[in-house]
Amino acid sequence: MKKLKNKDLQRINIEEFKSANKTPITIVLDNVRSALNVGSIFRTSDAFLIENIILCGITATPPNKEIRKAALGSTNSVTWKYVKNTTDAVQQLINEGYYVVGIEQADKSTFLNEFKLPKKPIAIILGNEVNGVDQQAIDLCNEVIEIPQFGTKHSLNVSVTTGIVIWKIWEKINLN
Repeated sequence: MKKLKNKDLQRINIEEFKSANKTPITIVLDNVRSALNVGSIFRTSDAFLIENIILCGITATPPNKEIRKAALGSTNSVTWKYVKNTTDAVQQLINEGYYVVGIEQADKSTFLNEFKLPKKPIAIILGNEVNGVDQQAIDLCNEVIEIPQFGTKHSLNVSVTTGIVIWKIWEKINLN
């Protein structure tokens, strides 16, 4: 087995990314405090051809040194916009026909492994590192998904959570 070099990976360029068929997922970041986490989410979104990212509230926006450090150029490939109020962004997505999913620990949440794909594009709301997704945004969701956890801590890092959720949903869309 030989480790591949970047030139061997045959990745698409930014123009090809922009015109490629996207995974029908929009990421909504609700007041995510860490710009490094935001950059990591951009990078993961690039890896899975995510449709776009909506940055809300105090979430840092490009250009930002810490976002750039973690994103490695993916702010140039992934479409994004800023909306001040998360509930305004979510309501717009609902109006556009999205199935809105909050990622949170909540009563009546669905474990990620039990999530059934809807027959419409998906908007995934992820919350900040202290309080999670705002309750007003949760109230607008069609469903809340929870990642099962078994250790002593009650949460995962938001960028790690995003990677797990995107992978699992991408897998359901593309490999099943």
